[in-house]
Amino acid sequence: MKKVLIINGPNLNRLGLREPGIYGHETLQTLEQHVKAFGEKQQIEIECVQSNHEGVLIDHIHAADTTFDGIVMNPGAFTHYSYAIRDAIASISIPVIEVHISNVHAREEFRHHSVTAPVTAGQIVGLGLQGYELGILALLKLKEGES
Repeated sequence: MKKVLIINGPNLNRLGLREPGIYGHETLQTLEQHVKAFGEKQQIEIECVQSNHEGVLIDHIHAADTTFDGIVMNPGAFTHYSYAIRDAIASISIPVIEVHISNVHAREEFRHHSVTAPVTAGQIVGLGLQGYELGILALLKLKEGES
């Protein structure tokens, strides 16, 4: 069975409370339950982690390289300035799909640039929580292409 790691960065533990007009009313727990159920339908084991701490996220990225087939990651605000997370993604051999719940390109100017996107296999923005499902499907297609 394939394994995918879902990584959520800073403030995503506040889903459902934080700016619901932008991020919706669903909680992180609901998101995690949803992607795990979606993974079961696709015969993929899904593991979810969330942290507000850059180093913890980097440790998960490094560890995933030998235990997962890919990562779907919402780096949160780290998207825009964390060269350390960018370098962690670049250092692993499994694909990473960057996901953002909101359309970052339609928001504040500082959100328009991602330092992590250039080292990912792709980026999905503005499709809400469905972006995570699409990220999982994209990883499946990438793995099929390797076979």
